[in-house]
Amino acid sequence: MAIDINGLGAGHRVQANNENSQVSVARSEPTVAQEETGGSSTADTVSLTDTAAQLQKLENTLAALPVADTARVESIKQALNEGTFHVDNRVTAEKMLGMETALNNVS
Repeated sequence: MAIDINGLGAGHRVQANNENSQVSVARSEPTVAQEETGGSSTADTVSLTDTAAQLQKLENTLAALPVADTARVESIKQALNEGTFHVDNRVTAEKMLGMETALNNVS
């Protein structure tokens, strides 16, 4: 079933030219097979590129990694238990200010 828009019927060609481009628009009537099935006469396919497969593999690898560095966490726990862990107040303050600045720049 064709819809007549602006007096242009099915199969009518419109061409527009200007200095920089050429536009060509056309529409043809559907085939008998398309009208009977209501769909296209070709099969739809999807294929993934090598890049997509690599990204999927990387995502799976990252998902398997722990969220925290367990070796560092254990060394800090041990230092805390032994009383040898030292907190540098200046470094801590600088890092906190840097994070605050970064958060303010985002919004």
